[in-house]
Amino acid sequence: MIYTVTFNPSLDYIVSVEDFKLGLTNRTSSERILPGGKGLNVSMVLGNLGIESTALGFIAGFTGQEIIHRIEEMGVKSDFISIDSGISRINLKLTSIDGTEINGCGPEIHENEVQELMEKLDILGAEDILVLAGSIPKSMPDDIYRQIMERLYKKGIMTVVDATKDLLMNVLEYHPFLIKPNNHELGEIFKVQLQTRESVVPYAKKLKEMGARNVLVSMAGQGAVLVAENEEVYDLPAPKGTLVNGVGAGDSMVAGFVAGWLEKKDYKYAFHMGISAGSASAFSELLATKEEIQAVYQQIVDSDINKR
Repeated sequence: MIYTVTFNPSLDYIVSVEDFKLGLTNRTSSERILPGGKGLNVSMVLGNLGIESTALGFIAGFTGQEIIHRIEEMGVKSDFISIDSGISRINLKLTSIDGTEINGCGPEIHENEVQELMEKLDILGAEDILVLAGSIPKSMPDDIYRQIMERLYKKGIMTVVDATKDLLMNVLEYHPFLIKPNNHELGEIFKVQLQTRESVVPYAKKLKEMGARNVLVSMAGQGAVLVAENEEVYDLPAPKGTLVNGVGAGDSMVAGFVAGWLEKKDYKYAFHMGISAGSASAFSELLATKEEIQAVYQQIVDSDINKR
């Protein structure tokens, strides 16, 4: 079973406002409410690909109940811990103004609730996959990813970590199967500017040397790079398509990679599936469907054949 953890899930209120004017009443020209959070996005794309997963994390209040309602409507299983006070956050995403966002804080998570999550994770075994993705609430210990990895390390669980800065760096000694920084996050770690796929490779290799088994670096319109456990380096430019919505593209890449690896245990195929899923979501208003992902994958295959 695949388990995803989203510590601070949300309801994303996605709106467009034509001719927005600061300080005046504005009315939306379109609006949509969707469940949000990096781990949830991974679960939803896996579901679109026909792969079952269970979403874990914390929810609170009426917004938390709506998150569960909406993801279960999409076929995603959930086993969230319910917090007695506060509400799960609402994130406002103003798509008509260069992706402007206002994100909520979310509920305060207490020590006993963190312990309850740990006990849920204790049931995982060597046949399971755990995806840790996204930021954490301020009320949680800042080494929570490390605590989880340390607790589960000897159980042989395949772990995937999509996080930034210390949340990511502190888990490398526990050899996560996959980490997925983007080029800006990778550059921030090493205090460099990384604009090309070639420039990314040596720094991705450094993270591998520090313990990560596979390092997948997303680069938006520049494509992606994989430094794989088998010592191979794969890179591809971004597939052709029109950017519609970049939200969730990186999470979709994680889901596609995991799905590809489970299907064929082949790093090149998993890499191509990751790029296909990430790009397909970027080309869509919603997270990519299986058909959309397959269409982009075919574009990659055709391009690969034409190079030969």
